[in-house]
Amino acid sequence: MARTSKPNGRQQTGRKMNTRALRPKILIVCEGEKTEPNYFKRFRVRLDIKTIGLGKDPLHVVQRAQDEAAKTKYDQVWCVFDKDDFSSGDFNTAIQTAAQKGFHTAYSNPKFELWYLLHFAYHTTAIPRDEYDIKLSNYLGEVYAKTHVGMYDLLMERRETAVAHATHLLENYHPHNPAQDDPCTTVHQLVQTLIDAQP
Repeated sequence: MARTSKPNGRQQTGRKMNTRALRPKILIVCEGEKTEPNYFKRFRVRLDIKTIGLGKDPLHVVQRAQDEAAKTKYDQVWCVFDKDDFSSGDFNTAIQTAAQKGFHTAYSNPKFELWYLLHFAYHTTAIPRDEYDIKLSNYLGEVYAKTHVGMYDLLMERRETAVAHATHLLENYHPHNPAQDDPCTTVHQLVQTLIDAQP
C-alpha cells in the first residue's frame, strides 16, 4: 500500500483512525440504581462513558469506583451519592476518600432530587426529604417517580438555570462541611463536564 508522509514526517497508511479509541473515558458510579443512571445515560457526548447504578452507601460507591478504575484506565472517575440517612461521618469520609484517590464527587445533601428542583427555583432552606417529591410533582405537573426515565429530557431546557443555582448555593457555605450543608449539591460539576463534551 502506498504511504504518504505527514508534515511532521510521520507516515500514514490511508486507513481511517479509530476516533472512538481517542475519546476520553469517564466512569460514573452512582449510589442509586435507577434515578441517577437514568439521568446521566441520556447525555449525548463525545466521551466513552460507563455508568453503574450500585444501590449501596457512599463508601461502597467509592470502593466500587476504585475496583473499576483498577481494571480499566479512565480519564475521570465520578462518584455520585446522597447524604440521605447515612451518617455524617460516612458521608464526609466518602468524599474525602474519593478525593484522595483522585476521584470526583457529585454529591447531594440531602438527595439527588435537589438537583432537579434547582431547575425550577433557587432553594436555600432545608426541607424534609419526602417534600422533594411533592415539590417536583407540582413543578412538573405530573407525579414524580424516582424511576422516571425521561427526567433529562423534561429538564434539559432549564439546565443552565440549575447549574447557576447550584453554583451559587455551593458558594454560600464557608467553610464547607458537606454533611451539614443542607441543601447543597455538586452534581452541576459533573453535568458541566458532560455539557462541555456534547457535540
